[in-house]
Amino acid sequence: MKVSLHDCPQLLLYLQGVDVPRTKYEQVSVLTFGSHYLYIAMKTYQLVTILGPTASGKTTFAAALAERLDTEIISADSRQIYRQMDIGTGKDLEDYIVNGKKIPYHLIDIAEAGYKYNVFEYQRDFLIAYNYIRKRGKMPVLCGGTGLYLESVLRSYKLVPVPENKELRQSLAGKTINELEEILKSYKTLHNRTDLDTVKRAIRAIEIEEYNRNNPVAERNFPEINSLIVGVDIDRELRRKRITNRLHQRLSEGMVEEVKVLLDRGIKPEDLIYYGLEYKYLTLYLTGVLSFDEMVSQLEIAIHQFAKRQMTWFRGMERRGFKINWIDAQLSTTEKVDKVLEWINNR
Repeated sequence: MKVSLHDCPQLLLYLQGVDVPRTKYEQVSVLTFGSHYLYIAMKTYQLVTILGPTASGKTTFAAALAERLDTEIISADSRQIYRQMDIGTGKDLEDYIVNGKKIPYHLIDIAEAGYKYNVFEYQRDFLIAYNYIRKRGKMPVLCGGTGLYLESVLRSYKLVPVPENKELRQSLAGKTINELEEILKSYKTLHNRTDLDTVKRAIRAIEIEEYNRNNPVAERNFPEINSLIVGVDIDRELRRKRITNRLHQRLSEGMVEEVKVLLDRGIKPEDLIYYGLEYKYLTLYLTGVLSFDEMVSQLEIAIHQFAKRQMTWFRGMERRGFKINWIDAQLSTTEKVDKVLEWINNR
């Protein structure tokens, strides 16, 4: 006999004589009532997710947590996957060294600059890294601020690959971003403007919607993963200050030269603009479209707007049913790690 508590879906009560499905419920407690036994099976966490807006200190926090858990980090950053795009994407690989120990990380530097990596590929590569870590008895730490990548994993999106439609692309060539927006609206309600950052992004979004409309195919199976989700809550003014300071620091560290090297390697300006933010505005500066001061001013505004969109996405995740445990960014790293360990151990 099995009794389920519908108001607490992660708790199952089993009476004597019923096996506990340990593949999903790894922690089992036994309570005795006279001659009766009550088995309480708690669904354990398989993943810890650290999310937050840019400049909130996610990476330092996640690396310290991974060091305490003796585990590895899986990145959820849509631009850090590209090689030779280091300063502009804020890889800060020195953050992965904690107390002299190098924390292993995954899904950073896995694609060439100029390539257009997508969420379908991210799911595939995430699963490879996730299974590799889990098979060694460790609980991975997922860390990043790309909401679509995070949600594709945490909600187990079932995705299909969408091939290039050259005929459709030719028919859309020459259309303005406003015209492409109206076309995209005919397929779906636009909840955010990420697909409209550039003409290329908008055309790709239309291509995906057109394919899905005309090609109902079997979806990719993606496992349900039970994750503790921790959000880094940073004060708006502190976030703005950090973004401004970090931008000027990265410019002084050679961010302009980094983009120039990519252009000199033969990567097309429009391909770098596709990546948005630093690579968009620095490319516009290096190709003579913007002056240096215009580039810095417009880029700073764009990063602030990006951070705001990230927070909008995370709040949307909460409305869609995700429980995000927010933690104050101004707590010390040790305090933040201790709090997460408390949440894990009290599961």
